Amino acid sequence: MNDLIPAENIDHLIFLIRGQKVMLDKDLAQLYGVPTKRLNEQVRRNRKRFPPDFMFQMSKAEMENWRSQFATSNSSLKMGLRRPPYVFTEHGVAMLSSVLNSDRAVEINIMIMRAFIRLRQMVSLNRALAKRLAAVERRLTGHDADILHFYQVIQNLTRPERIGFKRVP
Repeated sequence: MNDLIPAENIDHLIFLIRGQKVMLDKDLAQLYGVPTKRLNEQVRRNRKRFPPDFMFQMSKAEMENWRSQFATSNSSLKMGLRRPPYVFTEHGVAMLSSVLNSDRAVEINIMIMRAFIRLRQMVSLNRALAKRLAAVERRLTGHDADILHFYQVIQNLTRPERIGFKRVP
């Protein structure tokens, strides 16, 4: 199974919507090998398992904004979507494995959970790097003024009248 779906392909299916990392119902259905209609049907049958922090439906405005991120030139394409899709957070994806009961669903779920973990690690690494850069920037901020001050002091010290030389007219 892992050979069929490279991890990078899953990583690219995770989007940031409403400040949360989510996956679209159509992408999940494709990964699980079921029609989107079937996936959503199973979710509706088990609605109690999917509170709003696990799954929500994109608003029309969010869907338009999401589409525009892909710079789609043909608006009639609608990217295969007739209505705003349902999106699943990491917890919602984990819950899907309990309603889609197949070996493939279990394997795909494990791969998706690993993709979410990789994204968290990358964000954490970026935060740590950003902190270090900010610390370096804070240290260097005063250096320009200090260097200019040292330059002026050295310039003052090297004036002929300061070091005991007399100008000859």
